[in-house]
Amino acid sequence: MVSELRLESWEMPVAPLGAENPLPAFGKPNYQPVLSGKPEDDPDAGYVPDYLPYTVQDGYSRDRRPTSVKVAVLENDILRAAFLLDYGGRLWSLWHKPTARELLYVNPMLQPANLAMRNAWFSGGVEWNMGVISHTPFTCSPLFAARHETPDGTPVLRLYEWERIRQAAYQIDAYLPDGAEILYVRVRLVNPFDHPLPMYWWSNTAVPEGEEVRVVVPADRAYRYALSVADLQTVPVPVVDDKDISYTTRFKRAADYFFLIPEAQRPWITALDGAGRGLIQVSTDRLHGRKLFLWGTGPGGKRWQEWLGGPDRGYLEIQAGLAPTQLEYAIMPPKAEWSWLEGYGLMQAAPQTVHGGDWDAARADIEQRLEGLSPRAAFEAEFARGETWKDLPPQEILHRGSGWGALEAQRRTAAGAPPFAGPGLDFGTPSEPAQQPWLTLLQTGRFPGSESNTLNAGLLVQTEWRALLEACAARDPAASWEAWLHLGSMRLHDGESAGARQAWEASLALKRTAWALRNLAVLMRLEGQIEAAADALLEAHALRPELIPLLVEMARALIDVGRADELLRRLAALPEAIRSHGRLRLLEVEAGLAVGDLDRVGRLFASRFEIVDYREGDEILTDLWHRYHVGRLSRDEGIPADEVLSLRVHREYPLPSVFDFRMTAES
Repeated sequence: MVSELRLESWEMPVAPLGAENPLPAFGKPNYQPVLSGKPEDDPDAGYVPDYLPYTVQDGYSRDRRPTSVKVAVLENDILRAAFLLDYGGRLWSLWHKPTARELLYVNPMLQPANLAMRNAWFSGGVEWNMGVISHTPFTCSPLFAARHETPDGTPVLRLYEWERIRQAAYQIDAYLPDGAEILYVRVRLVNPFDHPLPMYWWSNTAVPEGEEVRVVVPADRAYRYALSVADLQTVPVPVVDDKDISYTTRFKRAADYFFLIPEAQRPWITALDGAGRGLIQVSTDRLHGRKLFLWGTGPGGKRWQEWLGGPDRGYLEIQAGLAPTQLEYAIMPPKAEWSWLEGYGLMQAAPQTVHGGDWDAARADIEQRLEGLSPRAAFEAEFARGETWKDLPPQEILHRGSGWGALEAQRRTAAGAPPFAGPGLDFGTPSEPAQQPWLTLLQTGRFPGSESNTLNAGLLVQTEWRALLEACAARDPAASWEAWLHLGSMRLHDGESAGARQAWEASLALKRTAWALRNLAVLMRLEGQIEAAADALLEAHALRPELIPLLVEMARALIDVGRADELLRRLAALPEAIRSHGRLRLLEVEAGLAVGDLDRVGRLFASRFEIVDYREGDEILTDLWHRYHVGRLSRDEGIPADEVLSLRVHREYPLPSVFDFRMTAES
């Protein structure tokens, strides 16, 4: 068949994302491990103080319902590739037609969980991660998608967005020429600034896991990383501690292996089954990093995979990135443009060689077959060919992303600054309500006010927007409570605590809102004023009692200041629909332990409550379960709560699988 691009609707079980959390997430990111030797306060290292201006996506549930999902499909006579346009443009399926084989791990459902910078993340397919360390901010958000054609008429799916932390655009051109045995994915990053730009990119590919599946990569050394920088070690490949890491089911503990591919070596990675078949990912040299991620076969790893995709849905990830590890950034020079070509296709290697005892022979066999599938010289020529059409305007916009890129384009035009992207990326106009107050500020110098306590504007922390808002506030200090609210957020993001306090107090002087009270409480906690913070959160909750994220923060604050009994009284007065929220159940367990109400805690654990957004690496459930049983046995048997009892609890009361999300060695 002739290569084609079309839109389809696929029905699948989807847990709705729900409302985004309106409370700014100040503070150090949860998913930004720092590489030893690169201090966090070194601006050249690229680490960020928070993930603002992005909001947290924690309003989802586990109530999955059949839902039509918008999909872009590229197809030729050999491959069919499907992309989820409302979920970061993720490559969801790559079907090899001659063998009737799916090359990726396709999750049977879309179920968010707390594993990304904005909380919500789901497993499966190929995820495009750009900007800062973590999963992309767009993993559960729409991307722009456009139809394009190469000069020879091959249809191209162009995916793109403007990333708000790095303030740079990225462009993905995916296409399947007639007769091509691999899917081409051409990626382009542009630094629009006159200064260096720290950059992060990893293409994360999920593939099925199994006892016979072997990951092969052209490397004989790797960095091993397991949840802490102290664990970053150089290890041989494939045998580590007398076990072959290329077979992922042989390990209990979750781990990352960042492979050290020699500089002149063509970069690729593959995962092959017992018959020597599976997906291979290859790229031009710019994308030189390769990584293996495995969940491990311990209870925690199994629980996470079940949580994300259902029972018996094991997968592993083979990944490709700009830097040697995911703990650091590659630095783009001023005005630099970085591009590369990726290829995804079926590798069919000799099984006896792939699974034999000679690692070098396995690599050599795959290398030879890759050269037959996609010769390196031809692949490089294909990449060069893309230079001729990378900036051609799209023929049709198929799907729209956010309006923030359009707003930034207008700001740059008004400031006489050059554009951040070329004519190949069409961001339209800033049509979303969240951008309109900022557009008014840009056009009139005035930030519109509101008589209600509703937030109208989305978050911005960019330096240029702060300058406009500072000027607005200086001209008219009584202009708008929301203007002062956003100004405080900008100042705290920039490390100016005193200025943030002044701005939020100015906002409260104009209108008493839960938003300013909550932000002041964050500042108070940072300054050690935990009693005052708890009181501010109590007042904020009284103003917006329906806002569960605010209620969770209030509950946390009351426990921290020793007012667990007050929290329990307040929880008892709440409707059951709110009180049964998993985060609040967890806090109720903690409060019950604090006041010695072990019977309450026992009932809560017996209910097997679910924390929908339990975070990767969190151990709070493990700790509370252990504390409960130590306290219960100490009370019932009249024995001391000492180390002897603690060891007994570990033996006799293991953590139930429903609560076991451990990612440490114990799992």
